[in-house]
Amino acid sequence: MAKRRVGLWFIGACGGVASTAALGLSALARGLTPTTGLVTALPAFAHLDLDEPASFVLGGHDIRQATLLSAVCEMKARANVFDERTISMCAADLEAWSNNLRPGVVFKPNAAITALADRADVRQARTPREAVGMIQADLKAFKAAEKLDQLIVVNAASTEPVFTAGDEHQSLEKLLPALERPTSAALPTSSLYAFAALDAGFPYVNLTPSRGATLPALDELARKRGLPHAGQDLKTGETLVKSVLAPLFARRNLRVLSWVGHNILGNRDGQVLNDPENKASKLKSKDALLAEMLGYKPQSIVSIEYVESLDDWKTAWDHIHYEGFLGTKMTMQFTWQGCDSLLAAPLVLDIVRLTALAQRRGEAGPMPHLASFFKSPIGVPEHDFGKQFAMLEEYAARTERTN
Repeated sequence: MAKRRVGLWFIGACGGVASTAALGLSALARGLTPTTGLVTALPAFAHLDLDEPASFVLGGHDIRQATLLSAVCEMKARANVFDERTISMCAADLEAWSNNLRPGVVFKPNAAITALADRADVRQARTPREAVGMIQADLKAFKAAEKLDQLIVVNAASTEPVFTAGDEHQSLEKLLPALERPTSAALPTSSLYAFAALDAGFPYVNLTPSRGATLPALDELARKRGLPHAGQDLKTGETLVKSVLAPLFARRNLRVLSWVGHNILGNRDGQVLNDPENKASKLKSKDALLAEMLGYKPQSIVSIEYVESLDDWKTAWDHIHYEGFLGTKMTMQFTWQGCDSLLAAPLVLDIVRLTALAQRRGEAGPMPHLASFFKSPIGVPEHDFGKQFAMLEEYAARTERTN
């Protein structure tokens, strides 16, 4: 049987996460790296009909003047990650995939995002509908040119400011007329891309805290088109540890009095999060889960600060003050350090492989079994990592029984 060709289209293709995922796919396909970090490489998922790394073809949009290869080389220089041999052996793939990159499409972006744009050919749409049309034309051209069997669209762009849903976002019928208005942003950029992808028949995955496909009208569109979608905000660092530790305190009946988390990071994500409007989206996502896992809300402080010299490395320091037997107050602290893009990239590959499988299986709407990958999983109130991962394992076992 001929190998499937699966397209992976990144929004923010030349950012750290997307370019690292591209390098990882090439390295895996060429046998240059082990599968460490890939959840789908665990024995529990070995029976699933998941696409191999060599099946993928990459493309994407970006508002910056770069290629996948130049992005990888820049990250090596800034963050001291990757090795020269891997980059050299994968360079041909990165250059070939870079031929599929297209200038980004924007409609009334905020100042922090605009400041990153250095491509002269970034396209400014006059209406949301025009933006959708431009995006869809690029997606369809990519699918046709590469003779793809499937195409998954992944939002790896910078975090947007908080977007408040209104009445027009509650149904597709109400949203469609709003897309014709040139005066205001009926949808943020992440949701314009989500609409364009889903309306054209392609699953959409949101790696960021931005709105994406979380609006009811877009979920309606996904179900109408028979497509799966997933998000939002990858869980890779401090919040991942929180989602493991908080249930421990709850199950041992130790009362958390306060939980303070300070995060410092560099890279462009940190630069964008230095803007208060964009930072608000991330803080909301990071601070939402404690009360749900503990059953009460302790005093909680979360901070994110941009430290330029850290580049792609991030550090989280957490201080947990809790009460034990006989009213004794005690303390736990932890420090989490990691390379942001290297933590995220293998999860992106996991999510894309599982999304492609879900589409082939005829699944539509949010994918609750992917909850363990996200800080704010769509449609899933459970934040306990252990319970979330059990949902993924159960999905895999159920899929085995139905094949």
